Amino acid sequence: MIKFNIAQWRAWAPGLSTAEDWQQWSQHPTQVDSGDEAPDVSFLPAMHRRRLSRLARMAFSVGWPLAEDREHLPLVFVSRHGETPRTFEILSDLAANQPLSPTQFSLSVHNAVIGLWSILRGETSEMTALAAAGDGLEHGVFEAAAMLATGASAVLLVVTEESPPGAYAPWIDDVPFPYALGLLLTAGDDWQLSLTSLSPEQQGPTHSDWPHALNFLRALSTQQSALQHPWKSRLWNWQRNH
Repeated sequence: MIKFNIAQWRAWAPGLSTAEDWQQWSQHPTQVDSGDEAPDVSFLPAMHRRRLSRLARMAFSVGWPLAEDREHLPLVFVSRHGETPRTFEILSDLAANQPLSPTQFSLSVHNAVIGLWSILRGETSEMTALAAAGDGLEHGVFEAAAMLATGASAVLLVVTEESPPGAYAPWIDDVPFPYALGLLLTAGDDWQLSLTSLSPEQQGPTHSDWPHALNFLRALSTQQSALQHPWKSRLWNWQRNH
């Protein structure tokens, strides 16, 4: 079991950017139109903004305000699928025997976002990029808790997913729309997270209507005190103590 506080949080999806937006969505969750909308990252220089994909823009839009006025802030970045649109473009160029763009390749790797974050913020603290399965949020919290336990005063956790290209639809069905969730974690006991094992008989289907990061966001927005998340042989138990 680990304990921690959520000092602040921010989230973004098309048409959903404020706490009030998310509270309304959490009470009546529905699909949103992905479209081409991207979050405002006008706080970044224009030259750098042009290089950012929507996935990176989402991560920066939720993370940057949480990191404001904080130096030496470790970062845990979590995405199950990562830069699928960039990867698909690279594969399409390969299939068409077109030359590959070094910039596209360098920005498609899974730790590209934390690399850009480090450069643009001048941040040299520990940073980790995770590609877990359906319980990536929980793995990210455990990673952040380890950083807190080794002396970090706060850790920024960002979970984000981009809508995959249509060609991936038969294999990627857990991204209903683009979204990003940022949590600023500090030491404390407002929240606790524990893990228990499920026997084969206890295991059920792993698909749910919403990714767990969005289900957890609903719990945050509606002041829900407890939440369970089964994933394969693991059962994650969330408890709000205050």
